[in-house]
Order: sequence, then structure tokens, then C-alpha cells
Amino acid sequence: MPVSLGIRNERSIAQTLRETRLIMGMPVCIEIVDDRADRASALAETFAYFTAVDEQFSTYKATSEISRFNRGELSETGLSPAMREVFALADDTKRASDGYFDMRRPDGSTDPSGIVKGWAIRNAAHLLDECGFQNFYVEAGGDIQTRGTNAERQPWAIGIRNPFNASEIVKVVYPNGKGIATSGTSMRGQHIYNPHAPGALLTEMASLTIIGPDVFEADRYATAAFAMGVPGLGFIENLAGFEGYAVLADGNACFTSGFARYVAH
Repeated sequence: MPVSLGIRNERSIAQTLRETRLIMGMPVCIEIVDDRADRASALAETFAYFTAVDEQFSTYKATSEISRFNRGELSETGLSPAMREVFALADDTKRASDGYFDMRRPDGSTDPSGIVKGWAIRNAAHLLDECGFQNFYVEAGGDIQTRGTNAERQPWAIGIRNPFNASEIVKVVYPNGKGIATSGTSMRGQHIYNPHAPGALLTEMASLTIIGPDVFEADRYATAAFAMGVPGLGFIENLAGFEGYAVLADGNACFTSGFARYVAH
């Protein structure tokens, strides 16, 4: 799972506003570097957005829109514009990944979790963009979107954790405004499935980190490529604008041909 890295002195702490809250069943962290009077209200608005997404899309909340849809209380024509947008994006991802991403589960239910997180992070970043903030960091469950520079006026450095030892960073990368997302089984177990073999365990890779044009793109293709197993890295290799880093089940790592340009040396 990626994590923001950096050492802050007293001066830099005074210049940045950072907060983490538990939303959507995961830690959501937002850091705004720009020293503006309205950044606290912008932070609150962004967290409120994540809370609203959770209320709408959580399959664990009986009152959510997706739960009501799964119970047959709502038809597709009666869904909100946001839900219809997510459904359309999920269908697009299914086509682009040869069916390795599918939010329709074998039991007949619909679970958009594999696409909503990245979508929500991207939208949250857009909220801050629209407010005119130029230097910030938005993370949910290890998937990250950055803008500008950190409190030290340096590019945001992101550490990729060892899936076998969460306290160890195996690579440090500089996404330079691109999105970064990781799929894997080390944190949440076998929560990803291969739609072409629904009953099979995904055991070839421990984690797969993707850098893409933005966090939504990285997140959706990280999920799909992880479901493919080792061939998923070849899928990312052939996907324009994307790079990937996989930690295999045996502890070895492999990566796409352009990944090295993001790595700290």
C-alpha cells in the first residue's frame, strides 16, 4: 500500500493542514499545504464529500443507494446521476480489461467498491482544484492523488510498502501529479476476484501498484490487473500512460519498462 513520506520541521508543520478520518471503512487523509484562510473549511468540505460517498455507495449500509438497488427497491432508471456514472465507468472498465473487472458478483449483487474509491479520491482532488489550491495530497486506503509540492516545497514522495512487512518500504516513487493505487491481498485478504474463475484464489501476486494518469485510472486498472495474476503486469505494460510494480507471492518483484523513471535514486 502506498504511503506519503517526508520529514517536517517546525516551520513546515505551521504551513500545512493535515487530518485523517476513518470513512468508507478506511483511513482517509487530506493534507493542504497552501497557507490560506479558507483551507480549514475546504478540508471539512472534502471530508464531507467522502462521507456522502460512503452513505451512497457502501454495501454495508442498509440505507445506501447501492443496498437499496441490490434489494430491488430501485431500478437502474431510478438511480442517481452519480450512481449511473459509476455504473458506466465500471462497464467501460470491464470492456477495457477483457472482463477481468466486473462489479456484478456471482451471487447476482452489484458491488462498485472496486471503482468507487479511486473515483471519490479524484473527485475530492477536483474539489480542491476548483477552490484554487495548488499543493495538496488526498489519500484513501493507500490510493493517492497529489498536486504541486509538499510542505518542504519538494515533490511528493510516495513509499510502496512491503506486503509481507507493513513497516518496510520497498520503493520510493515520485508520481509528479499522477495517481497511484495498489491492489493486493495482504491487508484485506481475498477481497478481489477473477470474474473468469470466481471461485479461484488469487495467489500469484501479493500486491500490484499502478501509477496512472490520475488515481481513478490507476485504481480501476490495479484491480483488473491484479485479478489477471502475473499476466496483469503485461496488460499494464501495454496500457498507454500506465506503469506498474508487482510483488509476487514468492517475494520477488517485477515492474513495467517505464516504472523506473518514477523511482527515487
